[in-house]
Amino acid sequence: MRIDFLGLQAFIAIAERGSFLRAAAHLNLSQTALSHRMKKLEDDLGVRLLIRSTRVVTLTPDGEALLPKAKQALAGLAAEVEALREKALGQETRVALGCLPTIATSHLPHVLLDFEAAHPGVAVKIYDNSASEIAGLVRSGAAAFGIGIVTAAMWDLEMTPLRKEPFLLLCPQSHAFADKRAVSWGELEGVPLIRISPQAGNRALIDDALGSRREALNWRYEVQHVQTAVSMVQSGIGLTIVPKFAMERSAIPGLRLVTLRNPSITRTLVVFTKRGVPLSPVARDLLELVRARIAGRRSAPVAAP
Repeated sequence: MRIDFLGLQAFIAIAERGSFLRAAAHLNLSQTALSHRMKKLEDDLGVRLLIRSTRVVTLTPDGEALLPKAKQALAGLAAEVEALREKALGQETRVALGCLPTIATSHLPHVLLDFEAAHPGVAVKIYDNSASEIAGLVRSGAAAFGIGIVTAAMWDLEMTPLRKEPFLLLCPQSHAFADKRAVSWGELEGVPLIRISPQAGNRALIDDALGSRREALNWRYEVQHVQTAVSMVQSGIGLTIVPKFAMERSAIPGLRLVTLRNPSITRTLVVFTKRGVPLSPVARDLLELVRARIAGRRSAPVAAP
């Protein structure tokens, strides 16, 4: 079947804005034209994607399933078209990368300062998403490369290891564990713990390594992002597990990192690139700065164009 790009564009605009009126204004269309596009898309697919009432627009289960895939596909197409346009003009004005939120918040700002010095005026789009989403963004072409962890076999992506790091216990300095050199997982039984949602790659690594023992732990709270868990530890309501590299250069007052043993659990940061697709010169420069930061070495100056 033909891909209805205009219909998908209309669907995404309505879903993101929750209103036909606001979506029509965003796309510079009349509401009637927007409704026609949406109806044609639903008729072609044979399913309802939206439920429209007098006040709100909500997604059906089919709409919820399609939305992230449609956004990713159109973002990748837009990136490819923009890259072709820039190639024709002989210049690069933008670059996009995917990056785990823990790395994006703790290390990426320093990388971008060096990148700006070498490529002033080049816009950078950052997808600070989960590991599986980052792989999808690289696969679609929306991101030139990604920094993440391996969550599944990815035959169409090149994966280059960057750094191996352990998971550590994060606790307040006033906690009994704070002065220990190491804590075993068995000692955490009964202690209120904060875990990250199943969508995060870190959660899957920890669960797999612990096996059935994870059920003996007191996972009192569940959040979506590491930074939320860190804030909760600061408040004293529980402890959490974090990757070392994400925290080691981010001094947080009142908190302490403690080694975890029996078992020691690690993750490997990798670079995702699309197999057989070379990076542009600007993307290569940005990746080299990321590599240097993650390796803990001073980055060599990148020559300005």
